[in-house]
Amino acid sequence: MELCSGREVGGIAHRGLSSPAPRPVFAALDLGTNNCRLLIARPAHTPGGFRVIDAFSRIVRLGEGISRNEKLSDAAIERTMAALHVCGTKIRKRGVTSIRAVATEACRRARNCGDFLDVVGRETGIAIEIISSQEEGRLALAGCAPLLDPAIPYALVFDIGGGSTELMWLRVEPGQAPTVLDQVSIRCGVISLTERYGGDRIPSAQYRNMVESIIAEIEPFEARNAIRRHQEEDGVQLLGTSGTVTTLAGLHLGLSRYDRRTIDGSYLRLDHARSVIRHLMKLDFAGRARHPCIGQERADLVIAGCAVLEAICGCCPVERLRIADRGLREGILVELMGVSRR
Repeated sequence: MELCSGREVGGIAHRGLSSPAPRPVFAALDLGTNNCRLLIARPAHTPGGFRVIDAFSRIVRLGEGISRNEKLSDAAIERTMAALHVCGTKIRKRGVTSIRAVATEACRRARNCGDFLDVVGRETGIAIEIISSQEEGRLALAGCAPLLDPAIPYALVFDIGGGSTELMWLRVEPGQAPTVLDQVSIRCGVISLTERYGGDRIPSAQYRNMVESIIAEIEPFEARNAIRRHQEEDGVQLLGTSGTVTTLAGLHLGLSRYDRRTIDGSYLRLDHARSVIRHLMKLDFAGRARHPCIGQERADLVIAGCAVLEAICGCCPVERLRIADRGLREGILVELMGVSRR
């Protein structure tokens, strides 16, 4: 059987069989300040559903040092390129027919990001677009919206990233897509905070200062949306999608190894979350690294993530948090598949 001529699909040179038409395969790549994540999937029979056929995630710390010099370092670029080469290989191997690859806060801030993405395109074939914080939040919401409770009229959805934290204030109504009432991106991410406050033992007073500094960033958002008042009068649900919240849930459940099926969609009471945080504060880097739900690569970042979570909960004092081990990549896939169906 003859091969048809090569064609560009989302920046990947793709060759397909002339007949029959290949089954569509979709890919979503999220190049964040801390992680490089890839998800490859085929549509499922259920509306908006999909079946994952391949995935990849690696901590690359692309934004390391960027808060000081607004530039991607050579070491960070080298780590990230190695991960992107793996992604490119998987995309070609799986015969991806449609892809969207996005970059977030580190690339939004870096002065040399244009040159970096040019190299990525030439060496891996992946065309990466830098998206705004608003688009980042919208895609994350598209991925985790099914976890919202339609019986609770308001929701605060957040994503704690490496370089920033995205917050969305939503109106939730049964039978309708949630309405974004307000959205903000604050430059409080786990990498930037760790570089400022440290990642080994952090004294309680210094940790409290970190929490208070984050609260100061969130307070204007809370005030203009009266989140505390809505919580008292109507009810507000809290939904978090980030490594911080999934890690705390895994620690609370005492998992010997991380299990996405157990964590995604679960609930974590905030008093239980604070108990886990107090335990983590007593440990040094090595102590945290020994836990399989944290590991060596994230042991210095987890305390900063805890501080962001505590600041958010201070502005939205609910009893429990719903955990989403899904977000931006899943949102991209849902949208790509929706376009394909139409």
